Amino acid sequence: MGLFCGFLFHPMRITKFNCILSILYIGLLSSCTPNQSENKNGNGNIDSLNSSDVFFQLNKQILREPDNATAYYQRAKIYLEKDNINQAYADAGKAVALDSSKMEFLLLLADVSFRGLQVRKSVEVYEKCLRLDPKNLEANLKLAEIYLYIKGYPKSIMYANEAMKIDRKLTKPYFLKGFVYKESGDTAKALSSFETVVDLEPENYDAHIQLGNLYAAMNNKLALQYYGNAISLRPRSTEALYNRGLFLQNIGELNKATGDYNVILKLDPKYADAHYNIGYIALVYKKDYPKAIEQFSEAIRLNKDYVEAYYNRGLAHEFKGEIKEALEDYHKALGIFPTYKLASARIELLSASQKK
Repeated sequence: MGLFCGFLFHPMRITKFNCILSILYIGLLSSCTPNQSENKNGNGNIDSLNSSDVFFQLNKQILREPDNATAYYQRAKIYLEKDNINQAYADAGKAVALDSSKMEFLLLLADVSFRGLQVRKSVEVYEKCLRLDPKNLEANLKLAEIYLYIKGYPKSIMYANEAMKIDRKLTKPYFLKGFVYKESGDTAKALSSFETVVDLEPENYDAHIQLGNLYAAMNNKLALQYYGNAISLRPRSTEALYNRGLFLQNIGELNKATGDYNVILKLDPKYADAHYNIGYIALVYKKDYPKAIEQFSEAIRLNKDYVEAYYNRGLAHEFKGEIKEALEDYHKALGIFPTYKLASARIELLSASQKK
């Protein structure tokens, strides 16, 4: 490894999955702005909605009874199902303006506000819900989620704790707290929270993944147990297979790691990172430069902007004595990422050696 330490780009990291996973599990509302929603749906799918008897009847009812809060609320829900955030927000707001005492109206407005990235408005409405009903589980959970999302960790913990008081057997508050502790760097409490989720809900795939990631970051082989649990729950999970493969790679279990990457490629032949890491193993550990070039090339074919693959393919060419090809790859890496110091350093070194 001594030859590589100063300039090799490392394999892909587990951390890129964490944010995606938290959003998928927690149910944070989609980051769709009103403009995005409008672009996606054109006129908000009004034509298709008009074919719905329910929607048509609601339109007629609102024309007849412009102060019918429930009709606006029902139509807002239909708009929301169609991802028409602008119209959903307008109708939900109208329903609340007509009757601000209905919890379901307020919860919908808060939901739609967050989907439109009006975070402050969403928090304001959820807090109003809690003033009306401090034990409202949905409002407490959503506020815990939102404060996690905006990194307001103390308040996220506070609302998660309130939700736990309402339902001790609910796993979601523990999961939220696990993420808060993880993001705050308190690994012990994060582990405890995710382990509580697993105790309460052994089939919770996402908690097993998080425990695997935490133990992997500690270089603890318990990671393998939790990744194995996740794979048992979802045998076709490329995420769990990839994370386990990367951990195996990092602890030197190269054949097992490659095995996981190959399973991934059978499940998803377009999984560029699996090709990349197989190439990395061939380059660094096995000095099999032709195989490394082949795997990095496949990763590049699948992702034209894969700067790390260009750079490491350049290293493989360089170590194979193919200086022209190496320089081409380093220049391609710089074309994608102009401040990529590793590539510029190799170009400078090779150019200097060629002048001698």
